[in-house]
Amino acid sequence: MARLGTGIGWRPEIADAVERMPGIDWVEVVAENTCPGHLPDSLRRLLDRGVTVVPHGVSLGLGGADRPDAGRLAALAERAEALGSPLVTEHIAFVRAGGPLTTTARLEAGHLLPVPRTRDALDVLCENVRIAQDALPVPLAVENIAALISWPGEEMTEGQFLYELADRTGVRLLIDVANLHTNHVNRGEDPAKALAELPLEAIAYVHVAGGFERDGVWHDSHAHPVPRPVLDILADLASRVSPPGVLLERDENFPEPGELERELDAIKEAIKEAVKETAGEPVGEAVGETAQVDVPAAGDAARQRLGLAQAALLSALVAGTPAPEGFDRVRLGVQARSLAAKRADVVAKVAPELPGILGTGYRPAFLAYAQGHPMRGGYRQDALDFAEHVLLGGSPAEGRSRRELRRWWLDRSGPAPRSRSRLARVGRSLTGR
Repeated sequence: MARLGTGIGWRPEIADAVERMPGIDWVEVVAENTCPGHLPDSLRRLLDRGVTVVPHGVSLGLGGADRPDAGRLAALAERAEALGSPLVTEHIAFVRAGGPLTTTARLEAGHLLPVPRTRDALDVLCENVRIAQDALPVPLAVENIAALISWPGEEMTEGQFLYELADRTGVRLLIDVANLHTNHVNRGEDPAKALAELPLEAIAYVHVAGGFERDGVWHDSHAHPVPRPVLDILADLASRVSPPGVLLERDENFPEPGELERELDAIKEAIKEAVKETAGEPVGEAVGETAQVDVPAAGDAARQRLGLAQAALLSALVAGTPAPEGFDRVRLGVQARSLAAKRADVVAKVAPELPGILGTGYRPAFLAYAQGHPMRGGYRQDALDFAEHVLLGGSPAEGRSRRELRRWWLDRSGPAPRSRSRLARVGRSLTGR
């Protein structure tokens, strides 16, 4: 696999700055936010300049109990081909649970949630990764995620889990050193031990990002400067292996371009100093392709056990059901509030008219709504469902704002009208009849 060099996460808010930024060899884009037939002009100009673009998926849910969705895989493959990418990346996480496998309600997390480090989960993940590899036109790399919670009864460390995954499937690894720091603070895991256990030769590239600590919990925000401990973990990794690429992630609260350039310089300096300190010592080199071995299919029983466990956890986080046995209830509460806050933020981005119509009442109304209304079909559907809830009396929207909200809901509720009964209920909510 080709060496990528130094990169940054491309986001529309900083597109102009990224184009002008010196020393950028490649960029990463969120796959789900990229339309192959309608690429932004900024991305097209970067591609024309020979800048590598890598699609980074967030919704596949390779760590979930179900097999990967063929439609999502086809969309990821289409983006890789449209961008001429040398690889695609995804996460070792589950993002939804329930459904026919468990005969429970289908639930969406709207976020990356950790997979239990058990034999069942590893067997399922290995088969899911192989299915994805077979469907993609380029190599796949998978990322370790940050977590607020720990699963009870885990059988492996993170390093052992990732080593077996790479060994059994030949998948590449995207190592996020900020996530190693997050798991150090939140789960007491030693980043150096994780690095020592990893198959470093399988690393495709490295993520670096910032976050913040509140009440003893580290939040992987991607909206704050990269802290010193994360740079120290990056230096530790660079002292062990020469990473093919390193990328700075920033998703919101964007600073001025000069600050981003200084963060990139700090990343380069951390790697340079690590290499200097280990001069004369053997440093590994991440290699190209790793061998694939036959991966036995995960049994239906293993998938069902994993599915039931993930559905119970997700239901506790988004539907208010009791916490599964063995979980830290306080930490589950932190995670549940974090999921609701992220939903509110993302819905405000995909439907900016809602906070515009509801003003300061939007956020408290949405957080109250989220407590009893799990996502059922992505963030755009979430925005529609929330608006309908408000119109049916779930929030104080009166007078002009109520009329604007109803008009917005009717305009966006789908190419075919909703059922007459639902439209009638919304109509009565407006007129008071």
